[in-house]
Order: sequence, then C-alpha cells, then structure tokens
Amino acid sequence: MGWLSAGDGYEIALVEGRVAARATAGRAAGRQLKSLPKALREHPEVDRLRRFSEWLDRHATTCLAQVDTWMVSSLPVPTGLLARVWADEAWQSALRDLVVVGDDPDEVGFLRDATDSGELRVVNLDGETVRLSPRTVTLPHPVLLEDLDDLREFAAELGVVQGVEQIHRATWAKPADADLTEKATEVREFAGGKFASRFGLAARATSLGYRVSGGYATHRVRDAGGTSEAAVWIGEPYWDGESETGGLTWHDLDGRSLPLREVSPVAWSEGMRMAAALYAGRSVEEGKDA
Repeated sequence: MGWLSAGDGYEIALVEGRVAARATAGRAAGRQLKSLPKALREHPEVDRLRRFSEWLDRHATTCLAQVDTWMVSSLPVPTGLLARVWADEAWQSALRDLVVVGDDPDEVGFLRDATDSGELRVVNLDGETVRLSPRTVTLPHPVLLEDLDDLREFAAELGVVQGVEQIHRATWAKPADADLTEKATEVREFAGGKFASRFGLAARATSLGYRVSGGYATHRVRDAGGTSEAAVWIGEPYWDGESETGGLTWHDLDGRSLPLREVSPVAWSEGMRMAAALYAGRSVEEGKDA
C-alpha cells in the first residue's frame, strides 16, 4: 500500500498492520518516524487507515475460519473458487501449503498456486510441481490422510508453515467397530479432569474456540458422514465451585445420542481433540504426574 498525504509535511501508510508516518520535508524527509506525531493522531486519514486495518484483521480471521471449516468437513471445494480468491493475500495465506487432493486419490500435494484459469499448482510427495485442474478438490482432515507421516516429514524438509492447522493437527483414530460395544455412547478417556471452578473450565472451553451450552462444551462437525455435535460435560451452568470434565458423547441435529459405532472418523477425532484440550488444563496436585 502506498503512502497517503496527511496534513502539511506528513504522509501515512499501513506498515505491518499499523499506521506509520513519514515526513515529507526537512532533514527527516522520506524517513519513517518511530511514532505517530501528535498532530496526526486525530487526523481523519489516520482514523480511516486504522479502521481499514481493523477490517483487514477481521477479514483475515474470516478467511482462516472458512478454510478451517473446509478442511474439517473434507467436503469438495470448487477449484474455480480457489482460483478466484487466490489473489487476495488473506485467502492465499490461509490456503497456501494446505494438502489438497484432486479427482484421483493419488493426486495429493501441497497447494502452492492457483491460476485465473482454475489450474492449481501442487508440490507432490516426489518433490515435483504438478498442475491439477479438477472441477473440485478436497482439503482433507488429517485423520483421512493415509500418507500423513510422509506428508509431515516432507513438510519439514520444505519448511512448510500452514496458516490453518492441518497436517500437524492432533488426531485420534476411531477404534474398529469390533472394539466398540453395540450400545456404547460415551468415551471417558478424558473424564475426571478437576478445575478450581466451573467458570474456569467454561472459560477454557471458549478460549479454545468451543461453544458452551448449558452444562456442556460442544463442537459441531459437518463432514461426509453428516452433521453431528460432540459434547463434554463441564458442570451445572450456575455452579461456581469446583468442577471436572465428564464423558464425551455425540448426538445428531435432532438431539439423538449417537452410538459410538455411528460416529464418523472426523467427528470422532475432533471430539477427542476437544476433550483432550479441556482435560489438559486441569489442576494437577503437586507430586503427581501431569
């Protein structure tokens, strides 16, 4: 973004997300100033740039959230859509280096570019840049990636840093149906995590991005298996004393409790991820293992 005139003797611009100024006259002409001069702090152009910067921050957050939703759902995304938004730096930052899969399950690699014509340029596991132009692609949830270990190793070699957590996202593989009893509806692996107050446990849930509804921390997941909601009991809403995490369950949009056998692999992994993250903040007595 270029420099804009702001009053006599100054120009302003957004530099690394902040409003910066430089003098246009005198010995300091052309040099960026360490701080914003007092004469500019209430200037209309400065206020306009500040509001624009705030909008850019909100836009970047929205892009990350949308791409995260695409990734968690693992549902097809139109290639043409990726091509249209690629020129936007916020979208590009959220999408660049995510693992994408084309029409062929073997067409997998790190997204590096998207052209106006709808062609994607991807670095595959052989280190080759290949061009893909399927009608749609998926940004798979890592629990669905068969080559996840290879992708993690290759990403380290390439120095890949993903804007949206994908290949280094914590995952939990769902046990085979044979290992789950027919009527089981609850996982208690992360139950019993003690917190000094229910408020603190609820605050941890919201800080991690989860919704608190009634006595539960919840996380809704939409994927190819449908839409379900994982829930962890965190205590009565108006209780202000000690609390602890309860069991993890899943239910459908009608509120029906899902047998564990019916929970999709992605919903299972995301539910376990939520339960583990809540449990990690528990109080640990001195002298006991964390």
